[in-house]
Amino acid sequence: MTEVINKSDLIQDVAARCDYMADSDVDNAVREILELLSEKLISNNRIEVRGFGTFCLHHREARQGRNPKTGEMVLVPQKAIPHFKPGKALREGVNHKWM
Repeated sequence: MTEVINKSDLIQDVAARCDYMADSDVDNAVREILELLSEKLISNNRIEVRGFGTFCLHHREARQGRNPKTGEMVLVPQKAIPHFKPGKALREGVNHKWM
């Protein structure tokens, strides 16, 4: 079974590795980084972290859909979907672990 890591867990893990920083400073830094990533994606910017991966938006056009309950045709509006593409080092590291 895989472990689920939430934001609090991430903050605790970073704080454990950064013994030179106060826990509150680590908490603020992690929250600011996540907020900055969100703001950049909302502004339709591409975020590239070398060795880790790229965050961007994939845009879906409006289309006709069908309500599965009634069968009625409905318009599904256009939308943007956040997308993450892992970098080569991350992809190789993950694949190496499973071999």
